[in-house]
Amino acid sequence: MDTKELLKKVRKIEIKTRRLSDHIFGGEYHSTFKGRGMTFSEVRQYQFGDDVRSIDWNVTARYNEPFVKVFEEERELTMMLMVDVSGSELFGTSNQFKKEIITEISATLAFSALQNNDKVGLILFSDEVELFIPPKKGKSHVLRIIRELLEFHPKSSETNIAEALKFLTNVMKKKAIVFVLSDFIADDYDNTLRIVGNKHDVTGIRVYDEREESIPNLGMVQMQDAETGEIQLVNTQSKQVRSAYGQHYKEKVEYFINSFNKSGSGVINCRADESYVKKLLGYFKRRA
Repeated sequence: MDTKELLKKVRKIEIKTRRLSDHIFGGEYHSTFKGRGMTFSEVRQYQFGDDVRSIDWNVTARYNEPFVKVFEEERELTMMLMVDVSGSELFGTSNQFKKEIITEISATLAFSALQNNDKVGLILFSDEVELFIPPKKGKSHVLRIIRELLEFHPKSSETNIAEALKFLTNVMKKKAIVFVLSDFIADDYDNTLRIVGNKHDVTGIRVYDEREESIPNLGMVQMQDAETGEIQLVNTQSKQVRSAYGQHYKEKVEYFINSFNKSGSGVINCRADESYVKKLLGYFKRRA
């Protein structure tokens, strides 16, 4: 992808996702993810209906009329986007690859954080951490994150979610809002997730394609594993083969849901041909 084409794609995603974050998600995001507490802002004259417990008696005595303390929410939150860039994300039978939908969701979340003056960071992972962008504020920083999501080429095509979560615990010492975006066709991350969930506010966003849920009857078909590159001849006419595949996929989904629920983390399931806008809005409203 040349620079001109990349900038065009970044701009297209910015226009679409920023409009969503400005008009739809900004307020929902603010309501869902609270700051660390309240901090003193100023004193002002008492108005009818003010809580008498907030009266500043020292200032009141000095001016011989009631004044109250005003507090505001101390936000200064940090969002970490953890994005799976393994080979299985380059799959799609509708209008978009899973990777493209994950990029749009990530951009929408990043702009929502930007609108609320929060920091945003990025971890791209396969079976290793491929890229880490430390959290920062600002539009130019968010646009850099989008550029990386669009053009990054991973060294590996396999997946290890536990490894990425371990890296997160090492680099993020303070509590963060963490979104893990993947198809979650993986194992052995539940224990690490439980540790991360004790410290951070974690949400798993599973992006999947409906064609992954089952194998159609197409006779003898040559299939390639998107992550390992292994090629096999599969007899899709066999009910046993189709049933075994369906059961295997179902177990992966159940493992994802159970692992996140047990760690106290949130779950969003987003099919590639469904509106991720509705999915995110529903999740934010349930949590607010």
